[in-house]
Amino acid sequence: MRENIKAGDVIVIDAAGTEDVGFIGSNNSLAWTKAGAKGIVTNAGCRDTDEIIKQKIPVYSRYISRGIRPGRLESESTNKPINCGGVLVRPEDVVVADGDGVIVVPLEKAQTVAGIAVKIHESDKEGRRKLYEELGIPRDLTVEARKLQ
Repeated sequence: MRENIKAGDVIVIDAAGTEDVGFIGSNNSLAWTKAGAKGIVTNAGCRDTDEIIKQKIPVYSRYISRGIRPGRLESESTNKPINCGGVLVRPEDVVVADGDGVIVVPLEKAQTVAGIAVKIHESDKEGRRKLYEELGIPRDLTVEARKLQ
């Protein structure tokens, strides 16, 4: 799989049906990061979470799972449309994730969605910035105005 990873890729894996094993772990997530991946999303489980947090690898999984069972998984295909968490994910779609969850934006709608998202985000920051000032809270990066380049 590493040979298919390009710099900046988000790896999205449909591993439904593997509920009894850890599908993503510290070793494979680190190897995929070394190959250029920026994050990993799966509808299966993740193990080695303490190590993955320490390694600062963005992994989004449906649940935390127990250890491995050698020989349990086999790659069926890469760079094909899949269903992950009830969402169609196609190669080249835009995947965005944070502590609140994961979204998938079809590539053909990505620019439109990004423009709308930036406007909403900036409006939210402006409102929170005013509340920070009213409450006497020092500004932080979450309320600073975005600098366009």
